[in-house]
Amino acid sequence: MEQKAYGIHMGPAKCAVDLGDGSERGGYVNQDYILQKLGRPHRAISLMYCYYPLDQGWPERASVAHASDSVSFAWDYPYDDYFTYKGGLHGDLSEEPFTYMRDVRKHGQDVLLTLTIDPHVTDEHLIAIAKDLTTFGRVQLRINHEATGSWFSFNKRCTYQEVADFYVRFHKIVKKYAPNVQTILCIGGIEDENATEILKEKEFTEAVKETDIWSVDKYITLHYGWPYDIAERGGTSHYCKTAEETYRLAKLSYDRFRYLNGGNIKPMVMSELNADGDVTGQIRQASMMKEFCDFIKEDKECWLSGFTMYQFRDDGRLGLEMTDPNNKEVGIEQPLLQEYKEIIHDDFFKPVMTIKEEMNIPVTLRWGGSEDSEGITMPIHLEKNPVFFEVYFEEGLKELNLMMCIEDMWFYKAPGVSCIDIMPVFWKKPLFFAKEVALTIFAPPADGENENTGASDWMLNSYTVLPKLPKIRIRYESTEEC
Repeated sequence: MEQKAYGIHMGPAKCAVDLGDGSERGGYVNQDYILQKLGRPHRAISLMYCYYPLDQGWPERASVAHASDSVSFAWDYPYDDYFTYKGGLHGDLSEEPFTYMRDVRKHGQDVLLTLTIDPHVTDEHLIAIAKDLTTFGRVQLRINHEATGSWFSFNKRCTYQEVADFYVRFHKIVKKYAPNVQTILCIGGIEDENATEILKEKEFTEAVKETDIWSVDKYITLHYGWPYDIAERGGTSHYCKTAEETYRLAKLSYDRFRYLNGGNIKPMVMSELNADGDVTGQIRQASMMKEFCDFIKEDKECWLSGFTMYQFRDDGRLGLEMTDPNNKEVGIEQPLLQEYKEIIHDDFFKPVMTIKEEMNIPVTLRWGGSEDSEGITMPIHLEKNPVFFEVYFEEGLKELNLMMCIEDMWFYKAPGVSCIDIMPVFWKKPLFFAKEVALTIFAPPADGENENTGASDWMLNSYTVLPKLPKIRIRYESTEEC
């Protein structure tokens, strides 16, 4: 029987999930490993970098360029201790973070770039950064986050009004030179339930109106003195709230942002969210995150567009994995990982798939990002639990870059790979009766970047021709009975 294929559209989840991958507290973990551990891609992967090109020691990381035994707080360096953004004016796009941005996009996810920047850089620097991002599709750019705080270098160098003005200035440059990029304003919001205004409301009102996306960072519990002390009962370097209180404060922040914007809504996200195992222990950490996500699901207003889990692998206890102190290339799974895996496989947090008409092959697939892409889905009848289930990619398909999903488990096929083994699906969820399943295929750009074809939509969309369907090998018995 000839294999049929139908069009399928991938659209936004009710509440999207993004994932932090690397920061001052941990290094980048490749997307192949994360996909294997979690079983699905995220809407976006958050990468955190800084840009202080006028400073002595740049572009080395601050803790390397200015290493000192007298440092007693994570932000006690001349500039922020993130990995350094190697692009910008006279930059090199073969360096970080672009290598990781390509990895993120090849695996069917959008880039969420956090960038702390010296507000004293000229427009020439900002234009160069904007141009850096034009080939990376629907980028979200979080500029000088937690901007109503006091710890980052940009806040130590400028007044809050100057920080807010810089945000608006950079936002307008981004809109002109990189219209594919959406900006995220991340500020303190409502910090107390009795407060009637967001933090530094007067200074940041224009930024609230100008930005594309509103955001607050909220940790249910946090040991902010890490790694320079230990969180002990009665100590002053940590705090603890409930999941319910944290949720209410975030929602009150959204309400106030909307009020300042004349009642008009914009997407609202939480760009950093977690509970800290240093404060609660790792088992309670996992249950608190479940409680928080239950509040999201139960709220009929659906005001939250997405949240970012901070982060995949952490040197402390703010990750789904903890970095093995003996080998930084190894992660130690935390109880939170399995809880989070259940959360992100809930339909509420998954992208919406809409099946369309039957497609004629060859077919052109459109990748517009993790919330707006066109793929194909192939119905497959299984008589019972298979022993072998493989997807083969012959010439014309072998060179393609593909993301595939079957029974809620995702697989990546890199260019040059000719076979993907689908059996892990049926080890974890064996079939006990005949069933119709569907193999869904999308085609993110093979090198992680959109090609400038001259088309009006090239910054947003990339197109891949699927010349034929892959071959499916399904067997219900062992090759030999030994």
